[in-house]
Amino acid sequence: MLSLSVALAQVSYSIPEEMTKGSLVGNIVKDFGLDIKRLKSGKARIFTTDSHEYIGLNRERGVLLIRERIDREALCGETTPCAIHFQIILENPMEFYSVTVEITDVNDNAPFFEKSSVTFKISESAVKGAKFILDRAVDHDVGSNGLQTYRLEPTDNFVLKLRDQADGKKSVEMILEKPLDREMKEHLKFILTAVDGGEPQMTGTMTILITVLDVNDNAPVFSKAVYKALLNENAPEGTIVERVSASDADQGSNGEISYSISSIADNARGLFEVNSETGEISLKGKVDFEKTRTFQIDIRASDDGGLVDSCKVIIEIIDVNDNKPNIHIMSQSTVIAEDAKPGTVVTIIKVQDADSGDNGKVQCSIDANIPFEMKSTNDFYTLVTDGELDRESASEYNISVSCSDEGVPSLSSSVTLTLQISDVNDNPPVFERSSYEAYIVENNTPGLSIFTVRATDADWNQNARVSYILEDSSVNGASVSSYVSVSADSGVVHAVRSLDYEQIKDFQFRVRAQDGGSPPLSSNVTVKILIQDQNDNPPQVLYPVQTGGSLVTEMVPRSADVGYLVTKVVAVDVDSGQNAWLSYKLQRATDRPLFEVGLQNGEIRTIRQVTDKDAVKQRLSVTVEDNGQPSRSATVIVNVAVADSFPEVMSEFTDFTQDKEYNDNLTFYLVLALAVVSFLFITCLVVIISVKIYRWRQSRVLYHSNLPVIPYYPPRYSDSGDRDSPACVQLRGVQDH
Repeated sequence: MLSLSVALAQVSYSIPEEMTKGSLVGNIVKDFGLDIKRLKSGKARIFTTDSHEYIGLNRERGVLLIRERIDREALCGETTPCAIHFQIILENPMEFYSVTVEITDVNDNAPFFEKSSVTFKISESAVKGAKFILDRAVDHDVGSNGLQTYRLEPTDNFVLKLRDQADGKKSVEMILEKPLDREMKEHLKFILTAVDGGEPQMTGTMTILITVLDVNDNAPVFSKAVYKALLNENAPEGTIVERVSASDADQGSNGEISYSISSIADNARGLFEVNSETGEISLKGKVDFEKTRTFQIDIRASDDGGLVDSCKVIIEIIDVNDNKPNIHIMSQSTVIAEDAKPGTVVTIIKVQDADSGDNGKVQCSIDANIPFEMKSTNDFYTLVTDGELDRESASEYNISVSCSDEGVPSLSSSVTLTLQISDVNDNPPVFERSSYEAYIVENNTPGLSIFTVRATDADWNQNARVSYILEDSSVNGASVSSYVSVSADSGVVHAVRSLDYEQIKDFQFRVRAQDGGSPPLSSNVTVKILIQDQNDNPPQVLYPVQTGGSLVTEMVPRSADVGYLVTKVVAVDVDSGQNAWLSYKLQRATDRPLFEVGLQNGEIRTIRQVTDKDAVKQRLSVTVEDNGQPSRSATVIVNVAVADSFPEVMSEFTDFTQDKEYNDNLTFYLVLALAVVSFLFITCLVVIISVKIYRWRQSRVLYHSNLPVIPYYPPRYSDSGDRDSPACVQLRGVQDH
């Protein structure tokens, strides 16, 4: 992420051309008020749109040095002032500083003439003051080092006259000062010297050869002193630029005019030619408005008599939209954090169009519907964020920057900037469900996997790595971690111990999903565990009560009708659902079927009339079975007495319980005998000790001994007093002491 702190400071330096490589240009640390450390940390570099880098930056010293020899004439031609423009780019934060280095001229070019010699044919009748246009010299230097004046030697017949031209240069005219005499001297030779103003002074020469002719008293005359023409820069070769015209009042060969170029600027050499007969000026090369916008040509008209006239042709080049905008990336970020604030600088570019006017006006734009915008300052454009970034919505942007000029037709250039959005931990994990509900069968194996909770995180890499944490809570007074555990990596919920449906039917807890960001983000979900019942408990008989020391007997009168309710077996099953559905079955009876038990309600009823053949004592075995898979059962013994009175019942059930009572009595007597022997031993021991103490102390000791009394408990009978309801007789063991 880059922040923009564009200083837009500017400094200018002035150096002479032809400085040696490594020469000092300027100290930017001092002039811009920078720090050497800032140059290094900001990776300072020079940005220029030119193909040559004449100036280099030394980060260690903070100075600008000459990298390549600079030739002002090759760099700028006649343009003044001549300057190199570039920017110094710093990053983190992004800054740039503009530097202008003016290249001053040194006198390294001598004046020279395009032709080493020129020939004139002048009539001897030429009058005093006749002028002859001479070719101008060329000096690539400028200012005081450029061409300053001319000298003509010898000066017997002619003198020089310099005239200022509109382009700032001087035309050279040779004026006849003394009439010529062919008979005295037919051929004359002069030396024209061009002198510059440099130190040391440099010169160039041209030889003027004059042939004196017989009388030709009318010189050619141009129709205009200055011709102006317009030429499109994309004009093809051979295009007629302008036509000059001159007339001569003489007749014959003295009136025949030929046209030639007498003087032409360096930048126009080889581009134009003139038809010597028609005076048509045509294009013979390519012109470029961006290099030269105006050309000046001096045309000479001469007759066969040697008389001449001259005119100036000014050719203005019309710009054509033939240059696309050039996009230069000065500094670019390829990665930016998704939490970057609006206005964060992503890229700085510089756009140039070599055309002029509307053809050179450029507008840049980017794709719509993206959180970025372009801001412009002169030729500089900055791409900045214009809204909130979200890596989860768009992790990469391919931003197309299009720059178009205002020419007709418009030309455009484009560049694609690829920008990666780096992740910031701004999304908490999200569970697949708002709550979870899972089932587990009781009596499970500890460590059993119950189910899996899953959460996803829209972030990336470490920020999207989800860990699962069991939040601390209590279940039935115990920590939830003693019931279940959660795998931190996979979210699998395991049972820590075996669960019992009869103790706990369901419980709930919370699981937290936490990502690996810094700081981490998390979310919670509620998990409810439902325990499913398993048929692990047999039915329990509540009535009749089965005890070792007593028997419960139901009494049925012999006059009982069919369907008489004898008793009801009451049982429960602590399981639930179908595991607790109970059914009752009569396994076996003591005689032919007299009773039946209700399959669902456990009621024992008579199924026929009681007869004399039916035994008084009936022993019924009832099995209570649940509906589980596999089923579990319990068996209860129901004693039924078929009699009308209690004495009859008692007489029958005395033998019925004889074996059991015999065993009970035997055990009782053994225990009693052991208790009596122990008691007598302790009593004797106490008596002996007491006697010894008595004799030793000679004191009276009163000894009391109490014999145990064994109580007698008579049998108890209970009668409901209702003939239609079952009679219950409880017979307890009777011990004789």
